Amino acid sequence: MNLHLKRRAVACALLAMAAAQSYAETPVRITYAGSMGVVMDKFIGPAFAEREHVEYQGQGQGAYGMARLLASKKIVADVFVSVNPGPMDILKQAGLVDEAVPVASTRMVIAYNPKSPYAAQLKAGEADWWKILQTPGLRFGRTDPAVDPQGQNIIFTLLLAEKYYKQPGMAAAVLGPIENPQQVFGEGSLLTRLQAGQLDAASGYESATISARLPYVALPDQINLSNPQYAKDWYDTVSFPIQHRDGKSETVRPQALVFYAAVLKNATSPEAAKHFITFLQSPDGQALFHQNGYGQPKGDALYR
Repeated sequence: MNLHLKRRAVACALLAMAAAQSYAETPVRITYAGSMGVVMDKFIGPAFAEREHVEYQGQGQGAYGMARLLASKKIVADVFVSVNPGPMDILKQAGLVDEAVPVASTRMVIAYNPKSPYAAQLKAGEADWWKILQTPGLRFGRTDPAVDPQGQNIIFTLLLAEKYYKQPGMAAAVLGPIENPQQVFGEGSLLTRLQAGQLDAASGYESATISARLPYVALPDQINLSNPQYAKDWYDTVSFPIQHRDGKSETVRPQALVFYAAVLKNATSPEAAKHFITFLQSPDGQALFHQNGYGQPKGDALYR
């Protein structure tokens, strides 16, 4: 090898070492729907950090609220993982994502505290869970429908339950008004409050409920928003109006309970971000999702 080629080889090696060092020294910042806190921060994040020799930093919040913070650049991150296409659409409109890929799925359930005085009834009462939730004194929790998809999804579930069980007015009887401060809590704290006994029951995704090791009432596919076969005859038949924090109002409708992941175009660690999404889709990443109660990805990538 002549001197010129040797110098070129050394230069390439130094550049590769510098890139690897930069990759390792720059944290990868992952933002996600608040219900994913356990699987992200206790399982997927640490596993990815160990494999790639990088620092993982996770931050969860209601997916709509997080999407708006990212869109306004009040928060900067490398990856966003959302439930439902809606929050991802906000980032698409803001020019921050080109594609979002499905990485997992889930379904709506009713979670409950095993030490609650109503636990035995809920455990035995899958046929009449909606009656039990109307018991005076039972403390039910849900998330804010103005900022969190889960907050909207429990309302959709109860509206569909009215139809399924032929019980007009059930949703209002269980939930009260759409904006009900006695029931609404932050997504990141909802199941924590349930575990602590501050609530008797709460809305939940099956995935997050299993991750939290809480018992739950499984719901029929016609109302749990998990089965696309029921979209036309069931899911698409319900909607309700919501007023957002910016004062704008809109009518919202159910979307499939699929989790999507996207690299943000203003990511400071774009290579690590790409590797993170690849890890989510890999057999190892999917195994961690499965162990924490998540279903397989469903459907196609968004915006292709």
